[in-house]
Amino acid sequence: MNIIFMGTPDFAVPSLRALLEEGYNVTTVVTQPDRPKGRKRVLTPPPVKVEAEKHGIPVLQPEKLRQADSVEVLRGLQPDLIVTAAYGQILPKAVLDLPAHGCINIHASLLPKYRGGAPIHHAVLRGESVTGVTIMYMATGLDTGDMISKVELPIEDTDTTGTLFEKLSIAGADLLKRTLPDLLAGRIQAVPQNEAEAIYSPNIRREDELIDWSRSAVEIWNQVRGLNPFPGAYTLWNGEVMKVWASANPRHTAEPRSRSFAGSPAPGTVLGSSEQGIEVMTGEGTLWLTEIQPAGKKAMPVSEFVRGVQIAPGTAFGSAKEATT
Repeated sequence: MNIIFMGTPDFAVPSLRALLEEGYNVTTVVTQPDRPKGRKRVLTPPPVKVEAEKHGIPVLQPEKLRQADSVEVLRGLQPDLIVTAAYGQILPKAVLDLPAHGCINIHASLLPKYRGGAPIHHAVLRGESVTGVTIMYMATGLDTGDMISKVELPIEDTDTTGTLFEKLSIAGADLLKRTLPDLLAGRIQAVPQNEAEAIYSPNIRREDELIDWSRSAVEIWNQVRGLNPFPGAYTLWNGEVMKVWASANPRHTAEPRSRSFAGSPAPGTVLGSSEQGIEVMTGEGTLWLTEIQPAGKKAMPVSEFVRGVQIAPGTAFGSAKEATT
């Protein structure tokens, strides 16, 4: 049984380890090319490549998998099964047709919800209470293949995209261990996806990161934790970008200070600041910011920030409209 594993980020590493721990013959790992990272733009290998090299597994890093020469290399490896997890490229039909047991993908959502490249981000951004992992047969469409197995995980109030990334990567590896014996024995009855329930989760764009204070406090709270630890939500303060890394659940915070203002403060208005946080008016309710990163500074708790800087009540944080004019 020859298995080719395809994956790139940390999310895929537990699944590769699971295959090796279970004694499967992973003959080759396919991952994205090394990329420059950090301020010094140091050429850095993907985490999956690092893991594969620890175990002496040959690694392929084609720039484009759909090129004819890449397909021929894979054909020559005679795979019986291809397993993918966050690989980052769409597999062409010529590759999908190679293995006798097909190509399967470990996807970080409960399909057909959140197909696409950023399923974890979008589940948090939309305020979902449950997410999970789906293992599916791969097809020519974007995450459209028949579903083989699933596992559900709750999204806790304390979760961010970062914490769920780790939880789901482990859940996906465990699900893979449980699924493969039945799949290889021909005992799987795959289930087609319901297209009417499909939701797509495209990669995060720069405009998705900007806080629109006219939205509700709950929506912005979801945005902040949904973009933590990458790429981060931000607002404008004194004309400069200020990242917002954490905020308090608005369902569990104290009464707002807005009574001290004449009339109703506009969304984005600072109502007050203390070691507890910076309280900001939104389109519905108030939101307490608890961890921020002013321009040119490191990320810090607001309790540390307010010891050196005070943001006066009435200060207006930049809106989406102001940021684009």
